[in-house]
Formats: sequence, structure tokens, C-alpha cells
Amino acid sequence: MKTAKLLVVAFISCSAALPAFGMTYKDTYPIPCSDVWSAVKDTLSNQDNYEVRQSDDAKMHAEYKVKHAVHVNISGAILQRTNKVTLVPKGTGCEMQVVSNYSGWEHNDQDDFKKRVDDSLVKLKAARPSEPEQPGPPQK
Repeated sequence: MKTAKLLVVAFISCSAALPAFGMTYKDTYPIPCSDVWSAVKDTLSNQDNYEVRQSDDAKMHAEYKVKHAVHVNISGAILQRTNKVTLVPKGTGCEMQVVSNYSGWEHNDQDDFKKRVDDSLVKLKAARPSEPEQPGPPQK
């Protein structure tokens, strides 16, 4: 009986610790990290979805909590997840590394975040003024 209690305590302890270990998801963009970082910041500025805990423009890194995404582990403890995003230059492109502490059928933090960043990239690109036309050769 003592062994069974020990196993139950060990199992509950492990299940409480599991959400602390997130998976790292990597997506590569064929554009500079400065452009992706603008989209990340735009995405995180949506206070209905995210609460930014820490942001570093120089390192292109942010830690944030997903609002309305609370995980209840097997021991009944309610855990608010903190996710992380870091941009890493890869040649002329950029790799977005997202550490998401939970993804499942009910919530998929990483995919939701990536879709929102992609949508922000489109929105920011559309908002940029188009390049002015280059003047042609002088007419006589």
C-alpha cells in the first residue's frame, strides 16, 4: 500500500511539472527577421488574446501568456501558460521559434499564434506604401 501511495504522489508531481516543459516549434520565413518581428509585436499587441510578460526588441524575443487558455492538470491545479517566441536570422530569411507549453484538441497555442503572425505580415505589407515608379528616360 505504501508503494502505491508513493507511485500516486510521483505521478501527480510529474503531471504538475509537465506543462512547464514546452515544445519548441520552428517556422521559417523568406523575409528578414525585422519584418517578422514587426508582425510578432503586432500580434502580441492584441490584448484580447495575449498578455506580454517580457519583450526585447534587440534580441527579438518575447514571453507572453495566452488569455482564455488555462490548463487544469490531473491534480486539479490551474496553470496559466507562459509561451515564448524568439526570432533567429537564417541567411536572408528568419526562423520563428515558439515555445508553447500546451497544444491539444481544445487549444493549440502554437498554430493559433503562427496564423495570427501570418495575418499580421499580410496586414503590415498591405499598409506599406508601394515603391514609387522609377522615372523613364527623358523625352525630347
